[in-house]
Amino acid sequence: MTPEEILHELDESNSTKVKLAITDIDGVLRGKVISIEKFKGILEGHFGFCNVVFGWDSADVSYENGTFSGWHNGYPDTDAFIDINTFRNVPWDENIPFFLADFSGSTVNDKSVHVCPRTLLKQVNQSLEKDLGLQAIFSQEFEWFNFEETPHSLAEKQFINPNPMTPGMFGYSVLRSSQKNHFFNDLFDLLREFKVPLEGIHTETGPGVYEAAITYSDIIEAADRAVLFKSGVKEIASRHGLMASFMAKWNEQLPGCSGHVHQSLSDGSTNVFYDEKDPNNMSETFKQYLAGQLHCLPHLLPMYAPTINSYKRLVEGAWAPTTLTWGIDNRTVALRALPGSSKSTRLECRVPGSDTNAYLAMAACLASGMYGIKNKLKLEQPATTGNGYEEFMYGKLPANLWEATQKMKSSEIAKEILGEGFVNHFVETREWEWKEHAKAVTDWEMKRYFEII
Repeated sequence: MTPEEILHELDESNSTKVKLAITDIDGVLRGKVISIEKFKGILEGHFGFCNVVFGWDSADVSYENGTFSGWHNGYPDTDAFIDINTFRNVPWDENIPFFLADFSGSTVNDKSVHVCPRTLLKQVNQSLEKDLGLQAIFSQEFEWFNFEETPHSLAEKQFINPNPMTPGMFGYSVLRSSQKNHFFNDLFDLLREFKVPLEGIHTETGPGVYEAAITYSDIIEAADRAVLFKSGVKEIASRHGLMASFMAKWNEQLPGCSGHVHQSLSDGSTNVFYDEKDPNNMSETFKQYLAGQLHCLPHLLPMYAPTINSYKRLVEGAWAPTTLTWGIDNRTVALRALPGSSKSTRLECRVPGSDTNAYLAMAACLASGMYGIKNKLKLEQPATTGNGYEEFMYGKLPANLWEATQKMKSSEIAKEILGEGFVNHFVETREWEWKEHAKAVTDWEMKRYFEII
């Protein structure tokens, strides 16, 4: 749509307000509602957004180690730009018009272009189109748990023992989904109205857990859909008296929640990952792309596993990878190749959890795959055909956020493919996350040491 068409539609709808949002470094939507008059004035320009959104963590605590935003520069506004291609209405919120914004219209000297996740993804995608003449086709799938809680009830319980929406381990259950059919159907139908169409949704194994696959699209739209999916699910759940959690691992006795990224490349008419002459239908481009992701994965792990909790999911035998492995249709490896038809051939990165920032996870996938293509890396590592937790040759993934962050901090590859400005800022935020965790006294420590030691 053009700006004129958008303004005409808003006039026809008699809207008095518009909702705008950007995505912070943790993948959290931060936004505001503005008057329709204000919106018309900034539609083709920019508007000020306090840069504190890239200067604090998910709990709104200011980074003491941050260089982009902080008390040292007074938290000024920075210029945000509306992407008119993101226009949609929120069907469960009086159809209020909604737009995403980012900082990609800023000048190269503006440091905000180095810290904005959506801008980073756009830059990586532009490099793909310019340097290789290809288009990235992506999608993300999510698992998440639903609880019969409210923010107030869970706070009163100090976030201990939340009550799952349904009991038991009941994956692919028609019964469980029908028992909460109003919520289940609202998710599918309202998200489609919100321009976040789902290919499918079902229960997963675990109490109150669902899994949904978002319909594939070009990579920017795919990341937008992923971010809006998580926010939309939480808002719809709230209207059903539920809380949805995308925490990677909320209970050590239960499987974690994945956020697998599916990806392929197109030349505009054909899937360049497919080659009918290859024994596995995998083109040389596909193999180079896969080799690039294998090579870069340990350098970029915090972009796939960004929180302390992420690494509680990445444990053996819990449907999440721990090793630098790939295989064909193998769910125990980090990278699962799915060579099928000319339309469906793709790569699934199984490392991301549902707690990822979709813009960063997809940027990491695409940038590392491009690294493989540009450097013509050979896929010398054999495919794992058995248990990827046991059958591996090239090592394991970093075991925690600190180890993974220090690997990224010292990585010339990360700086080469993502830019030094982004890497420096992102590493600062992950080091902060680790230090905040390190000083916290946990329930585990209280139970283990309070009486006995």
